[in-house]
Amino acid sequence: MLGELLYEIGVEVPASQAWDLFCSLRIVELLLNLKHLIHSIELVHGDGGVGTILKLTFQDARVPAGSKSMSYSLEKITKLDHDNRVKELDVVEGGLLDMGFTLYRYRIQVFEKGAAACTIKFTIEYELPDELAATNASLVSNEILVALSDLVKDHLLSLHAGGATIN
Repeated sequence: MLGELLYEIGVEVPASQAWDLFCSLRIVELLLNLKHLIHSIELVHGDGGVGTILKLTFQDARVPAGSKSMSYSLEKITKLDHDNRVKELDVVEGGLLDMGFTLYRYRIQVFEKGAAACTIKFTIEYELPDELAATNASLVSNEILVALSDLVKDHLLSLHAGGATIN
């Protein structure tokens, strides 16, 4: 079974400013503000480019009963396309892979909407065997996408209002 969850937000900042945040490791600092979801993030390998691996450790409340494997995930940046403003991260260990998923991918796309606005599209792509679809597809949630998008929007608007740029 293939599946996809989408979440989009509009932000009144230039697309280049939003992309500057997403294409760097500065996004990790923001993710750490999602304390109800994420306990810690460790840079395992890389500098923020393709091939970078991050270890996300989730809060205990995020771990289904009887499952130690869902307590963390290793996520690898597999695509960083500056021309089209697309970033993809694949879960390569832990997380929902340990629940039978064969693919769990996050995609972030930033689209220009005039000189001073953009749309940010968050996507989760997943795949799992058909025999697990009835029981495990419900584990996929856009909770982290919604929380991240709210956090990013507030952060970008506060920077933009103050005249700051992300460097």
